[in-house]
Amino acid sequence: MGCFSGVGEKKLERYADAFLAAIRQHAFQHHYPHVHIRYHEFKAVFRIPGGELLEGELPGRQMKLVQAWIELHQDDLMANWYLASTGQTPFKIDPLR
Repeated sequence: MGCFSGVGEKKLERYADAFLAAIRQHAFQHHYPHVHIRYHEFKAVFRIPGGELLEGELPGRQMKLVQAWIELHQDDLMANWYLASTGQTPFKIDPLR
């Protein structure tokens, strides 16, 4: 995908590491699978699957990008949730391209 919601591919690649680096699984904090996302000074928690915002905030464009990424990778995210919740190492998930 060369462009998503008006954001060029180079910009997506620049922010992808921030999206990926911020994913953390905490099974007891929200009681269901979720990911933590950090973007500059913003923090947000999204439910997986589905991408529902549970807590925090992101700028509008980044919110849409994260929710699209969650939708595209929900199977991988759920697999990583299982791995993390059973003490195993989650695998890397590709950024939105």
